[in-house]
Amino acid sequence: MGIEYPDFPRVGVGAVVFKNECVLLVRRGNPPAKDMWAIPGGRLELGESLQMAAEREILEETGVVIRAGEPAFTFDAIIRDDDGTVRFHYVIVDLLAEYVSGVPWPGDDALEARWVSADEIATLAVNSATRKLLRRHFNFGPPCG
Repeated sequence: MGIEYPDFPRVGVGAVVFKNECVLLVRRGNPPAKDMWAIPGGRLELGESLQMAAEREILEETGVVIRAGEPAFTFDAIIRDDDGTVRFHYVIVDLLAEYVSGVPWPGDDALEARWVSADEIATLAVNSATRKLLRRHFNFGPPCG
């Protein structure tokens, strides 16, 4: 029951956290999306609500304490290998969250964790789902086109 070549889809949860007109992002240390900047988060554990999981995962991954709210964005992350076999399959629910306290530092599987401005996001290798979420739902980032 590993994360690679799963028998069933896994549920992932993330939190969209803003502070001083910046968003909290992490640079992923593991596949999928290794070395890409993304919304912090991780896997839902048995018995956890989405909010509990988001609060735990953001603390573990960034050291930032949040208060998780309602879902903001849900998407499928299905990645196949060269033979077409499903290597990863996540259904990811990103929640709105309120910053409570803490200074970002990379924990868990994050290589980096920090607050990113709308102008700076254009210079980073940002996961496409993260870019889409921030642009479409929060008008965050440089204008398209």
